[in-house]
Amino acid sequence: MERRWHQIPEKICRDRSDCGSDDGAEWVWVRRPAEAESVAAAAGWPVAAGDEEARPLKVVFASPARYFTDAAPIGNGRLGAMVWGGLESERLQLNHDTLWTGGPGNYTNPKAPAVLSKVRSLVDHGKYPEATASAYDLSGDKTQVYQPLGDIDLIFGKHIKHTNYKRELDLHTATVNVTYTVGDIVYSREHFSSNPHQVIVTKISANKPGNVSFSVSLTTPLDHKIRITDANEIIMEGSCPGERPHNNASDHPIGIKFCAILYLQTNGANSRVEVLKDKMLKLDGADSVVLLLAAATSFEGPFVKPSESKLDPMVSAFTILSVARSLSYSQLKAYHMDDYQSLFQRVSLQLSQGSNYQLGENRLGQSAEAGSQDATVSDYAFRIADCTRSAVLNDSVKPTVDRIISFKDNEDPSLVELLFQFGRYLLISCSRPGTQISNLQGIWSNDPSPPWDAAPHPNINLQMNYWPALSCNLSECQEPLFDFIGSLSVNGSKTAKVNYEAGGWVSHQVTDLWAKTSPDADDPVWALWPMGGPWLATHLWEHYIFTLDKQFLEKTAYPLLEGSASFLLDWLIEGHGEYLETNPSTSPEHYFIAPDGKKACVSYSTTMDMSIIREVFSAVVLSADILGKSDTNVVQRIKKALPNLPPVKVARDGTIMEWAQDFQDPEVHHRHVSHLFGLYPGHTMSLEQTPDLCKAVVNSLYKRGDEGPGWSTSWKMALWAHLQNSDHAYKMILQLITLVDPKHEVSGEGGLYSNLFTSHPPFQIDANFGFPAALSEMLVQSTWTDLYILPALPRNKWPHGCVKGLKARGGVTVNISWKEGSLHEALLWSSSGQDSIARLHYENQTATMSLSSGQVYRFNRDLKCLKTWPL
Repeated sequence: MERRWHQIPEKICRDRSDCGSDDGAEWVWVRRPAEAESVAAAAGWPVAAGDEEARPLKVVFASPARYFTDAAPIGNGRLGAMVWGGLESERLQLNHDTLWTGGPGNYTNPKAPAVLSKVRSLVDHGKYPEATASAYDLSGDKTQVYQPLGDIDLIFGKHIKHTNYKRELDLHTATVNVTYTVGDIVYSREHFSSNPHQVIVTKISANKPGNVSFSVSLTTPLDHKIRITDANEIIMEGSCPGERPHNNASDHPIGIKFCAILYLQTNGANSRVEVLKDKMLKLDGADSVVLLLAAATSFEGPFVKPSESKLDPMVSAFTILSVARSLSYSQLKAYHMDDYQSLFQRVSLQLSQGSNYQLGENRLGQSAEAGSQDATVSDYAFRIADCTRSAVLNDSVKPTVDRIISFKDNEDPSLVELLFQFGRYLLISCSRPGTQISNLQGIWSNDPSPPWDAAPHPNINLQMNYWPALSCNLSECQEPLFDFIGSLSVNGSKTAKVNYEAGGWVSHQVTDLWAKTSPDADDPVWALWPMGGPWLATHLWEHYIFTLDKQFLEKTAYPLLEGSASFLLDWLIEGHGEYLETNPSTSPEHYFIAPDGKKACVSYSTTMDMSIIREVFSAVVLSADILGKSDTNVVQRIKKALPNLPPVKVARDGTIMEWAQDFQDPEVHHRHVSHLFGLYPGHTMSLEQTPDLCKAVVNSLYKRGDEGPGWSTSWKMALWAHLQNSDHAYKMILQLITLVDPKHEVSGEGGLYSNLFTSHPPFQIDANFGFPAALSEMLVQSTWTDLYILPALPRNKWPHGCVKGLKARGGVTVNISWKEGSLHEALLWSSSGQDSIARLHYENQTATMSLSSGQVYRFNRDLKCLKTWPL
């Protein structure tokens, strides 16, 4: 993508505070339109009604944050912050992606083979409760814990009487802006986290010179020391605990070291900076100030002990800071926007028309004026809404919390657009090439003991974090996942060999920065699940079939897939019947009632086990055909094993059987839908190929019920989309867009917090990623050979719309417009360098299409190709 830099005269700046200290000139970035927009323009599609000005993508707040989930997230993949937006004081809560407790662990258990033999024998004799009890001895250690970096604390004064407060996260620019008025002075703060320069940048300014004054400090809950330099710098050095909190380790191992440096660039002839208490800087009388925050750690990789790391975080942080200091604010922002928008603007979505309803006319407003409350809306919601009314009643963008509350009445499609793009924004912000994987909270956590350690959970949550990467056109954001899978394969080969006397590599239900591969501690209902690694391996094949990157397949994907398949081949054993089996086997986090009436979780050959194994085996066979490796021993063993894997079975009640036997389910509304993996994200079930199984999937979903955590809601949304049931997929959207009170969370009931973070509860980021992935499946679905247009469009809800830039398998990019609930046009093209032949489907119509790389194809609602032209 061609980009040009222009330096323009200062006189055209609307506000001198916008021009920074650039010595008379501001840097402005001018970019070419995104590819999908260019293709749409070439087709003569009208300029989008969803222009940035007319249809802003903003998460809006009309008051400072009271809770963590009211704050606004920014991030560059490595360095994240939550902007609270206070008036008397401001808090930027900081995170770094490599700040974890502990160090590399021993993920093997030499006693496991004997326990495994005992468990298998008990399962063979139908003693499932006894096998469950014995399987506790297969457990490993707990994961390490993600840690917060600390806070930038700003103090502006007391009893500030203000008007016109607004805080907003702009998804188009990846900036958080805070504005308010005190008397006749307008104050503004702008925050962003720069990926090109690896710093958090804050600009604080006023519309009249000499009015910016505050004190600033760095704090952290971790062990640390702080010093002030004469160069307007605060330096914070510290370290993480060398072991899990409360672990009582006798040797007190050394943990990861870190350094954060905050630098102030002041602007104003009369500005003054002084040091307070050797820990704080006090600024007075500035016109504006730019804060730069750089941070680094001693983490040198998952196999290097913190005590042996050669990295000096202070040297690293100063190196980062010195580059950022050499640039003006406008240059830093231009580079930031160039980098961010090259990813974000690949996809646009417009659903019908944005709502223009007035805040004072909605149900919440009426209820508040009447002094009564809907029983389903919490006090928290009313407190937030009350403080927004006077501030933004006439604003074109309502506070997002109000939009969430009123969604059940107005079903505003622009809020769906916002939530879709917010998920893409978060993935760009927490997972970039060279960073760590997105954890259970992305990179945003303010608690040294976060829920579930904020550890990545590969029994659904980690995978869901990366579901939108391919379909939503952010494939680069997957690179940390592939790096991490490579690390898992190293540790996992030891776990496989020692614990299970198997080849290849294995990983279980939870992991951490150190690529832990052993089972989790305690209950086998979650701990004993060696399918985490195989499930992750399927993402490697998915990346190939979306991108057709043969070098990636050969150098990265195939070796890891083959290693996973090698483990699975050894893990499968001869069953008593005609099939191979996995023993022991669990369905993630779900118990059953054994024939003796007792609760158990360990049996054999769960449906999810076999569904994942089929996916991995299929990926290896197909990859081997492409790479000319079909005669290898592993491939031959797979081809022999595939016919002997047990099929998916239907239970007496017409649902998909979750276990190999039709056990009684003590929790029919369980949050996991693991046994439906074969429909999505797997490929072993489909309406065309397995209609009877899909009927059983429908029955299973009705039996499970719609309620559940946020991530469960997103998964069900995708499943209903693949059943082409648009009404029920849309019902899941209604369920997810429900306000959650952070102080009165209801266990197992998901929803959205005021900042659009999704709830388990508490906050888990997975549903934020599952939502855009599921929505994309409502609009476009694809296989290796077939592409489906608008398979689950809720026509009565979104009668008109347009999506540009979604990706399909085979290296295809898709633009779609629809009117009055029906397809209007579709534009398809491939820039993969390979031609592709596939079937195109819309409703009951099918057309064979042959796409030449570099050509755009224009189809009408009858799937007739109207025109082609070069990309």
